[in-house]
Amino acid sequence: MPHRARPRDEILVVEDNQGDIRLLQEAFKESGLDCRLHIVRDGEQAIDFLSRKAPYEKSPRPKLVLLDLHLPGKSGREVLVEMKQERELRCIPVVVLSTSSSPDDISAAYCLQANCYVVKPEDLDSLVRFAKMIESFWLRATAPA
Repeated sequence: MPHRARPRDEILVVEDNQGDIRLLQEAFKESGLDCRLHIVRDGEQAIDFLSRKAPYEKSPRPKLVLLDLHLPGKSGREVLVEMKQERELRCIPVVVLSTSSSPDDISAAYCLQANCYVVKPEDLDSLVRFAKMIESFWLRATAPA
């Protein structure tokens, strides 16, 4: 039986800080992962992307969402609530990626059914290690065959 190529992994990044977006893009590129990062800058865009509302009608279903909590407009917490209420979205793993190490933020994220909470690494090497961890655990170990 011929070997079928694994489809490219789709990851939705919900982040409003352009510097953090650039660092994440560079880290995933440096890590050598075959994935595509889709970037949205606020919670409203995240829900529109996930729900395939205009202008995201043809958006792929991501295997993973990397979600900042502190967003303009609709917060990351509100995105989590909406995702977990929608049958088609609730099974998508959500990794909260935040600068906050506040126990209240961490607890709130888990209470809202985030799958993981990570304090944003501050340098490129740490972000590359984070990207490799994302691939080995969230995209391989926990993904269906």
